Amino acid sequence: MPAYLSAPLHSPRRLLPLPSSSSRPASLAIFAATAKRRRRRRRSISSSLSVLRAPMSSRRPTQQHHSEAPDPGGRGRGRGRGRARGASPSHQQPRAPPAPGLTLPYSSATAPPELRQAMEPPSPPHPPAPTHAHAHAQPGPSRPQQHVAPAIPSSSKSIRFPLRPGKGTIGTRCLVKANHFFADLPNKDLHHYDVSITPEVTSRLVNRAVIKELVNLYKASYLGGRLPAYDGRKSLYTAGPLPFTSQEFQITLLDDDDGSGSERRQRTFRVVIKFAARADLHRLELFLAGRHAEAPQEALQVLDIVLRELPSARYAPFGRSFFSPHLGRRQPLGEGLESWHMSATAFIEPLPVIDFVAQLLNSDIHSRPLSDAERVKIKKALRGVKVEVTHRGNMRRKYRISGLTIQPTRELTFPVDEAGTVKSVVQYFQETYGFAIQHTYLPCLTVQRLNYLPMEMVKHNAYQDDPYAKEFGIKISDRLASVEARILPAPRLKYNETGREKDCLPRVGQWNMMNKKMVNGGKVRSWMCVNFARNVQESVDFALEPILPPLNARPDQVERALKARYHDAMNVLGPQRRELDLLIGILPDNNGSLYGDLKRVCEIDLGIVSQCCCTKQVFKMNKQILANLALKINVKVGGRNTVLVDAVSRRIPLVTDRPTIIFGADVTHPHPGEDSSPSIAAVVASQDWPEVTKYAGLVSAQAHRQELIEDLYKVWQDPQRGTVSGGMIRELLISFKRSTGEKPQRIIFYRDGVSEGQFYQVLLYELNAIRKACASLEANYQPKVTFIVVQKRHHTRLFAHNHNDQSSADRSGNILPDSKICHPTEFDFYLCSHAGIKGTSRPAHYHVLWDENNFTADALQTLTNNLCYTYARCTRSVSIVPPAYYAHLAAFRARFYMEPDTSDSGSVVSGPGGGRGPLSGSSTSRSTRVPGGAAVKPLPALKDSVKRVMFYC
Repeated sequence: MPAYLSAPLHSPRRLLPLPSSSSRPASLAIFAATAKRRRRRRRSISSSLSVLRAPMSSRRPTQQHHSEAPDPGGRGRGRGRGRARGASPSHQQPRAPPAPGLTLPYSSATAPPELRQAMEPPSPPHPPAPTHAHAHAQPGPSRPQQHVAPAIPSSSKSIRFPLRPGKGTIGTRCLVKANHFFADLPNKDLHHYDVSITPEVTSRLVNRAVIKELVNLYKASYLGGRLPAYDGRKSLYTAGPLPFTSQEFQITLLDDDDGSGSERRQRTFRVVIKFAARADLHRLELFLAGRHAEAPQEALQVLDIVLRELPSARYAPFGRSFFSPHLGRRQPLGEGLESWHMSATAFIEPLPVIDFVAQLLNSDIHSRPLSDAERVKIKKALRGVKVEVTHRGNMRRKYRISGLTIQPTRELTFPVDEAGTVKSVVQYFQETYGFAIQHTYLPCLTVQRLNYLPMEMVKHNAYQDDPYAKEFGIKISDRLASVEARILPAPRLKYNETGREKDCLPRVGQWNMMNKKMVNGGKVRSWMCVNFARNVQESVDFALEPILPPLNARPDQVERALKARYHDAMNVLGPQRRELDLLIGILPDNNGSLYGDLKRVCEIDLGIVSQCCCTKQVFKMNKQILANLALKINVKVGGRNTVLVDAVSRRIPLVTDRPTIIFGADVTHPHPGEDSSPSIAAVVASQDWPEVTKYAGLVSAQAHRQELIEDLYKVWQDPQRGTVSGGMIRELLISFKRSTGEKPQRIIFYRDGVSEGQFYQVLLYELNAIRKACASLEANYQPKVTFIVVQKRHHTRLFAHNHNDQSSADRSGNILPDSKICHPTEFDFYLCSHAGIKGTSRPAHYHVLWDENNFTADALQTLTNNLCYTYARCTRSVSIVPPAYYAHLAAFRARFYMEPDTSDSGSVVSGPGGGRGPLSGSSTSRSTRVPGGAAVKPLPALKDSVKRVMFYC
């Protein structure tokens, strides 16, 4: 029985369908309040508890309309972070840091067995896989039940990601197309042979040339007519057995002709091919059918090699992409470098050109002429495309389109003889081929020497057959996969009761602020303005006058100007015991490093939030720009723009019934080639409940290209305080308790930027850090955790199944498939939560790696989609869940805080710098030591008044 799988374009690797009370720190005392009565009853027990300190050897030293900052790559979002996502297995990754140090208010002897197992190395070599058998929490004011967290698996061998809890049902069903192509696998085993080439060479190109020559010479004889697939190293595969178990060959290669006329050098290689094993495709079939838990890596590797064989021969392979100097434009980059083309592009579906044009324009063109703009768009889309004619029966002659005529077909004529006799195109096709052109009002395609081809008799060239896939019995569909999807309903958003519109229901992922007031307006009592733009000299009228008149300053004196003006303002405000709430900065349109310098001075040195505005926006200054500025300013001064109606009415499952904190985390890396700049980690967490709209953020510098977030939980020795616990998770939990008066009983953790190959490593390390951060605050405090990876760097794209159906077009915003192109058994889904502004939208991929809260598919998908409507910087739903988006923004901001010796203008590093103390206290920056290397210089600490608010917006 054939097995089916799908592979996204340009992604051959993914072949899937795819502490005693007297000495307690103040921060710990906050969390201890709820357990006070319980401790009174158990005083004799608690007094005997000891504090377990990790051995020193195991501890590490601590460490839309964007009128302001350019969105770092946008969250559309091709951000240039240089992240090696999906890197080949041979790419060397940094060593994982040791597990975070541990300080718990109990010893391992007195801890519950489940927590004790997490604290101590497991004794069995393969501990049993954990189960998630927790009942859903019931709403109501009942006393919180003690949650005993399941043990954290000690290795990837003992962990299983959550199974899909059924399929979602909410929403309007529809069909979408995906750039995945179904493949029919053969009902036979593939044979694996070891290859040895002597003398050994490191170049895959040379190895491939040797095997190619061997196949050319001996395919019909020694190879029994079989066409092998070769990985360029040590493995070769065939669709059936070769006529031998071991065979030696002598292969001679000639060097390329250098044009000098001298004799070409010969090189002789000894090649030994030896049978190794059979690759069992039956396990892959079981996996795709959901009857086998683990993906059979050997079978997938075989298929990967087979499907890569042809493009590897035709194009230049680099990592997991293929490049050619003949595809797209070649552009000089300087220093002897040139760019060829993007590694991801679009293929034109093989269909009649006239139908393609209708889809391209998203309009019916069968009864009207084209406008000039439409003609230009079609010409750009079709130039250079290979097509074949359909009016000559079985003779399908192929052409390459060179352009488009200006005149419609009915006006086109051409000479037929030397006497100057002309004939119309319509007449010619009727008389010569008996073909009556129907759409004479449309232009013709031009091919070769100004030959005319009417659109209706031309079809796009079908995808070329792959002889390797065919030889191995793999049949790949040439049609985009049709996938069942659902359009999720938009959530209703709440605004202030004093506005004309108290709530609204977004349409197609967008809305506006007309007749609405922000649900919670922030207060700006005193502010100042500094103008760095020379051409903005006119006086500006302000509804609320600044504390001092606007100051004109030079861009190269930003630090001096800001500090001097701040000092002048505080001379006025200080006697009144008031603080400066906001700085407005007017910048030139091309401001270079001015923006980053302003943010660094304000947030690190002065402790004020700022809003920047470019010159062109000052002169344009319409209601839309003002509304956009107001959205950003409001959240920076502690307000809320909007909240979900379901959040206020406590109708969000597993979020609003019990105190829940939502985290977002991201790590950004320097560009490739930057071998000294640190990576930056950022973590944000919701600070309001049940609204889950306001997010505080922390950042930290860490080891170069280290993907694991090292500062989630930290333990270090302080000369005065002794052993001290800290880290970003701990600080944000304390901040949540201060803000809401509640301890989180649930944690939802959205983790951005993790590739599939890092899933186990990131989950094991970061879930362990979350557990320890919670346990350091109160004995047995272990809220239930759901850990979700968010991915945008993938090649899956979704298209409308019918471009003429507006209800299923890609602007609908919420297309969500959870079958066929997803994992056969694990809990993952694609969500297109944003309205596509231009072109095809890239869906976000969410993969649940841990779920103690037992989310249903509908509950998690709806929560994730609805949160995307609460993004503070615009009145649009966004492409990824806001906490992950905010973490990226916070990380991007931190690159401005780095000192010149560690910052690089081309590096995409980010993360607001952070201390280790509580959010409301002074933070102490500590260095993080690179495993086996030098210490990473910490980022300067953010002022407390800044890190409590959404300064990064």
